[in-house]
Amino acid sequence: MKEIIVYEMVFKGEIKGRENIICVPFQEKYWKDYMEIYNVCFSRMRDALEIQPVFFYSDYSQFKDKADNTFLCLQGGDIAGAVSCYGNELDDLVVNPLFQRKGYGRQLLLWGMNCIKERGYDEIVLHVAEWNQNAVKLYLETGFEIMKKEKVR
Repeated sequence: MKEIIVYEMVFKGEIKGRENIICVPFQEKYWKDYMEIYNVCFSRMRDALEIQPVFFYSDYSQFKDKADNTFLCLQGGDIAGAVSCYGNELDDLVVNPLFQRKGYGRQLLLWGMNCIKERGYDEIVLHVAEWNQNAVKLYLETGFEIMKKEKVR
């Protein structure tokens, strides 16, 4: 089994930049599209790190408790991406492959950070697998710092 290293990253201070997207609360009618995007976005990493199942979501019951904290960026009726905000934690930032490499990841990150700040939190936390170097780079560029490195497997 492959080793899995996860970084706990923390952002403190003022957010530099403002997102130019609008996110809406998750609605169940988007479940099938969201599930497909989520599974595709995480499948490469899950496969590389030998995490089973490779396609995590298969039923809405697995997700329904997260729905109230998940927000979607819609473009022309399609999900461009999504981000979840739980208290002061950002999670499950995904960008639809059709919209990747167009700045949506950064925009979703900024949107989530501002959402958490507007809820009154001074510190924003996220966790990211060391394997996902593109995400790690984005988070560092945005002002997050690695606070802890943990071997989870």
